Amino acid sequence: MALPLTVSMSNKWSRKKRHFPLLVVLLLVFLACSVIYIEFSIQQIHQSPDHVLHSQRQTSSFTYVKPNLPKGASEVLDGSSSCNSTRNYSGKKIRWVGMDAESNQRRSISQENSCDVFSGKWVFDNQSYPLYKEADCPYMSDQLACHKHGRSDLQYQHWRWQPHNCNLKRWDATEMWEKLRGKRLMFVGDSLNRGQWISMVCLLQSVIPPNKRSMTPNAQLTIFRAEEYNATVEFLWAPLLVESNSDDPVNHRLSERIIRPDSVLKHSAQWEHADILVFNSYLWWRQGPVKLQWSGEENGACEELDGLGAMELAMGAWADWVASKVIPLQKHVFFVTMSPTHFWKGEWEAGSKGNCYNETRPIDRKGHWGSGSDLATMRMVDKMVKVINITQLSEYRKDGHPSIYRKFWETLSPQQLVNPASYSDCIHWCLPGVPDVWNELLFHFL
Repeated sequence: MALPLTVSMSNKWSRKKRHFPLLVVLLLVFLACSVIYIEFSIQQIHQSPDHVLHSQRQTSSFTYVKPNLPKGASEVLDGSSSCNSTRNYSGKKIRWVGMDAESNQRRSISQENSCDVFSGKWVFDNQSYPLYKEADCPYMSDQLACHKHGRSDLQYQHWRWQPHNCNLKRWDATEMWEKLRGKRLMFVGDSLNRGQWISMVCLLQSVIPPNKRSMTPNAQLTIFRAEEYNATVEFLWAPLLVESNSDDPVNHRLSERIIRPDSVLKHSAQWEHADILVFNSYLWWRQGPVKLQWSGEENGACEELDGLGAMELAMGAWADWVASKVIPLQKHVFFVTMSPTHFWKGEWEAGSKGNCYNETRPIDRKGHWGSGSDLATMRMVDKMVKVINITQLSEYRKDGHPSIYRKFWETLSPQQLVNPASYSDCIHWCLPGVPDVWNELLFHFL
């Protein structure tokens, strides 16, 4: 016989009523455990701020790592290093000294002055420029000696950078040597920074008698010395700033890039005693994924990360060294922003094909920005350090590259010379030329 509907509903409610207190108890226990866990985590973070920290971004967790620990990896990366295994990026981040400071404290150097010297235009000036002659610099690189290797138009040597609302300090080699008296000026980076170093040596060497100057052999650390000023102008090959398998200045054409993302100590041991440091790192991060071999990793295990992400890690380790080791009144540290490339003529002349080959004048469109300069990288660097911003002013100079007029390892063959679309160097810069202006900016701020 069927039960009345009221009786059936009453029984169902009784069963639910018996289960309800149990659900409440379980929920309260869960909430209490959660609170205890959160409080414990916060306590651990406050007690050990320099140890590994854990956080969460959206749905994936990441780990903070303290960089540049004295007891790092047991083996040094070199050209023979390899990854025994490769896994996906684990999410580790670099916790560098000063990373929590207000972003408005890290601004371009020009913003600290009344005039923005990075905003301006190129003015043709064949009376004052070039500041030296290519043939008069015995330290000129064949990679940058464009006139020597067949470039007949010399207009690229005669352009002067003119800020909109002020003037750059006029270059004076003797005054620069006085600023350097008893000091070490060191450029640190890749071949683009080496070009700026060669430019500086060419700008300075003419006022030093030949028997009072010297240059060390071409090694990882190359030193130009001026005896009477007891000063040096040096270049350290460190293309990725952190330790890497590409730290040999000659043997660095490797199938994969491996870096120690949490340590600059291998290189900082050579740069830490310099008085003026000029850093640059950009181009090598745009050559595909990078392998990460963390200092605490055993058995050659690697992670893989895109170039921008890997650069951000390396910049964190570098910024940590700067923030923890540099005393501002005793040492000047500059970071030069990315040097642009000009491989796509269609970017400044719509519908055209080609590259920087046969270009003889700067781009005259204000604010031109090509694909050779990455805005995401600029934003990432700018939030970390104060910079000398050479990117926009160099963007205009499609005419300043060697294209086919250079020697790199060996002279281009006749077949290569007639194929500028494939063999033009639209990355580096002819000297005299654009890097001289980068050094004028450095002189201005010193």
